Amino acid sequence: MFDIGVNLTSSQFAKDARQVVERARTAGVTGMLITGTNSPQSEAASLLAQQHSGYCWSTAGVHPHDASSWNDEVAQQIRQLALRPEVVAIGECGLDFNRNFSTPAQQETAFSAQLALAAELNMPVFLHCREAHARFAVLLKPWLDKLPAAVVHCFTGTAEELAGCLELGLSIGITGWVCDERRGLELRALLPQIPADLLLLETDAPYLLPRDLHPKPASRRNEPCFLPHIVQQVAAWRGEDPEWLGKKTDENARRIFRLV
Repeated sequence: MFDIGVNLTSSQFAKDARQVVERARTAGVTGMLITGTNSPQSEAASLLAQQHSGYCWSTAGVHPHDASSWNDEVAQQIRQLALRPEVVAIGECGLDFNRNFSTPAQQETAFSAQLALAAELNMPVFLHCREAHARFAVLLKPWLDKLPAAVVHCFTGTAEELAGCLELGLSIGITGWVCDERRGLELRALLPQIPADLLLLETDAPYLLPRDLHPKPASRRNEPCFLPHIVQQVAAWRGEDPEWLGKKTDENARRIFRLV
């Protein structure tokens, strides 16, 4: 089972990142993708992946929250990072109209530029979309035939949005959000609609600790070592064998991100 979304550069992991990786190994996690969310964090993600070569890889990109930082210098920094062997996708990039930490116009500029970069470098994109599906799809669609793959990370959208993403051929990243009985029930019910070849699983650690995890860590911090719980629950709700689903989603991740 492969964790496609780990924010290992978070300050919450500053003191024990190496132990976090080792706990994931011990739990049966077969690899992880460390998320880059801006230029400095993408550099940090790359360096962490280098420390765990062959087990960790990383992304390089600018999250919509940080889109206001996008300029020619940042674009060049992301381009240079993308040439490193451990960097296997452009992102996290996309649109987030929920909080608008960067303006919609800034988000669209940074998103479109990163799609162009990914197409130029023939790299997959690691995508973020929150309360922006219609505009997200409009900007993304013209690039899809120029990209080797596109993953919507931490999908939490509606049935209509899921159908739209699947129609575009996007892979869908599912987190412990579906383990939340307060806000995850709609998405939980949609899990069987995701084709197995397009399903990926992730913790989005240190965020989104599964609410049905027992016992919960005292820190309330999510970790990749909890991915087996997510696999178990998603498999149950899809009516599939957990071991098979873990292997299948691992295969999907390795195919999409072209891991060796």
